[in-house]
Amino acid sequence: MSSEEGTTASGLDRLASVNLNLLVPLLALLEERSVTKAAERVGLSQPAMSHALTRMRRLLGDDLVVRQGSGVTLTPRALELIAPLRGTLQQAAQIVDFPSFDPATDQRVITVAMTNSTAFVVGPRLTRLVAERAPHATLRVRTITVPTEATFTEGGVDVVLISEGHSSPYPRERLYDDRCVVVAAPDTPPQAGALDLLTTEPHVVVDTDRRVFPYSVLEDEGIPYRVGLWISDFLLVPFHVARAGGVALLRYRVAATMRTLADLRIEEFPFPLPGLGIDMVWNPRLNDRHFVAWLRTLLYDAAVER
Repeated sequence: MSSEEGTTASGLDRLASVNLNLLVPLLALLEERSVTKAAERVGLSQPAMSHALTRMRRLLGDDLVVRQGSGVTLTPRALELIAPLRGTLQQAAQIVDFPSFDPATDQRVITVAMTNSTAFVVGPRLTRLVAERAPHATLRVRTITVPTEATFTEGGVDVVLISEGHSSPYPRERLYDDRCVVVAAPDTPPQAGALDLLTTEPHVVVDTDRRVFPYSVLEDEGIPYRVGLWISDFLLVPFHVARAGGVALLRYRVAATMRTLADLRIEEFPFPLPGLGIDMVWNPRLNDRHFVAWLRTLLYDAAVER
């Protein structure tokens, strides 16, 4: 036996003496950073989870989680463990090969997080497709504004749909491309182009601490404009423009969807802009590859422009 084989065998021998049942609650604890939430996630009582934490600390020779103020924080060793432990358990799940997701019988809650404008574009079609293809499942749409890391991992979210302009700590896939357009009331002068509308009509702008991106382009180009209305709800912008007049800058897919509900004029933005695509970011804890493949196809079908 080579020295390498002897080392491997010795490692496996020692592993045989370890209670591997601790690994699943350990990952839950490291990801949830809460004994109570971790216990709920893996189906243990809180005392049982606390007992498991004691055993994990003894096994690894590290405190793993330490109390800090009203919450807890992970030790450096615990932070190092998350990625390899998650990968190991995902591989183990594939080896065991649990029964495949069956949309005809599955009764799970499918949770998708997205902004209200993205929900406006894909939400109704997604609802119809879930009802048709997974008749016993329930769709839950969680609306968000600016995603945080917790958005991707908490609350049972399966996938988050975010603009390409927002960062993500996890890999992303393009769902659909979008662009910025100029929208105006239908009774604006037909001979007026997009630039004329932007300089002569009062602007309806989302009232937010974050600067609306295309306006920096207008200012860089020296284009004068006047804000006539600040409004806090993004989806009220095109409706207000259609009914009360003015001009606004919107995503094309939002404007096109709103145009099915209210008469709205849409013109192309007069200057080059980067894309405004929408991406899918999957919850890294989601191990059911059959379900992920099914939901990915469903989202693509829901996002097809009609």
